[in-house]
Amino acid sequence: MTRPPSVDALARELADVGLPHPLLVDAARAAIAAGDPSSARARAEAMAGALLGPVINATGVILHTNLGRAPLPALPTVAARRYSNLEFDLAGGKRASRSDHAARLLARAVGAEAALVVNNGASALMLVLAALARDRSVIVSRGELVEIGGGFRVPDVMAQSGCRLVEVGTTNRTRLADYRSALDGDVALVLKVHQSNYRMVGFTEDVGVAPLSTLGPPVVADIGSGLLDASTPWLAGGPPVWLAGEPAARQTLAAGAGLVTFSGDKLMGGPQAGIIAGRADLVALCARHPLNRALRPGGLVLAALQETVLAYLRRDGDAIPFWRMAATPVEALRARAERLGVGKVVDTVAVAGGGSVPGQDVPSAGVALDGDHAARLRANDPPVVARVHEGMTICDLRTVDPLDDPVLAAALLHHRTGDTSTGQGVSNRHQLAGGPG
Repeated sequence: MTRPPSVDALARELADVGLPHPLLVDAARAAIAAGDPSSARARAEAMAGALLGPVINATGVILHTNLGRAPLPALPTVAARRYSNLEFDLAGGKRASRSDHAARLLARAVGAEAALVVNNGASALMLVLAALARDRSVIVSRGELVEIGGGFRVPDVMAQSGCRLVEVGTTNRTRLADYRSALDGDVALVLKVHQSNYRMVGFTEDVGVAPLSTLGPPVVADIGSGLLDASTPWLAGGPPVWLAGEPAARQTLAAGAGLVTFSGDKLMGGPQAGIIAGRADLVALCARHPLNRALRPGGLVLAALQETVLAYLRRDGDAIPFWRMAATPVEALRARAERLGVGKVVDTVAVAGGGSVPGQDVPSAGVALDGDHAARLRANDPPVVARVHEGMTICDLRTVDPLDDPVLAAALLHHRTGDTSTGQGVSNRHQLAGGPG
């Protein structure tokens, strides 16, 4: 009977995979335990492929939730590798608030008195409700009791905050009189929730922020996707057609909302974060609530958020990858597709994604290969995530950084012929545009 190799010896044979030795030991041990030492390399490579790393998004979904949503603007090296004045007042030499940086800029960008940053959109809403309405009633239309990604439902978020949900109207029609009839001394807030991930059409009616603000209690508008300003002053061509009807923070506050809450990594194009903006007194109550410390983001998120908002204030849409991708003319995408020199140039339809502007298409272009090559492209180094439609593998260039076009072209050339070689292990995954290395 052949004696199996030692775990350590087998692990050392896998050094070129690029993983730390303890992880190679795990792969070797699992292979030997399974009675198949030859599977150690496949196990190690699978382990390497499961690590968090960059991919080429060729799906045409700009805010692809499974691929990290919005790609980030370039961060200054100092923000990522050195100490920072995160909670330090350089002028006075004393402790300060982490809200003095990105949050203050956000307030300026949307015309709010104050703002607060937490770790995601759902936690922003939960903190607002806990701080302003615990043990009291919050009025919301039945048509706005939505479920967001991952199975989280607005009623569940409200329940965790400790407030009492008061439903008014019907699923498809809610009038101002419905809200007014629910008013009593126990009502703390009126909640307006944007139906981010679906649209209701037909025999419908809802109530805008302006009339709701006449009822008395503060209006909290969860606008979801994080469009800062409906006029999009950061885009030279003005608002794109597919953005029509999307609520924006600046206009919602101007209409009378006491607070708006929204995500940082959707239409805002920044890191995952939740933003609360509006009246200074209401924001201050949220900031003083014990949940705020549990939900606050770290320095890296705030640095990325600050860089994003500075780009907005400079009106530099090109510095925000989401808007640069979304605003690229179709003609420019077709020209890039021609230059790839592989596959058939095709017109495609992209979408914003991330639960934003549902049902709205973004005209786009890319290349297509006959057959299903999706799995092989995902095995590429670096991975390419494409979509398959009607027997063709389609790579939509709206979501591919132009600097990655040569990488995409090489991957398509290899995998069109069934070549599954992946080069130099995990190291190549960090050579994409914007990645380290």
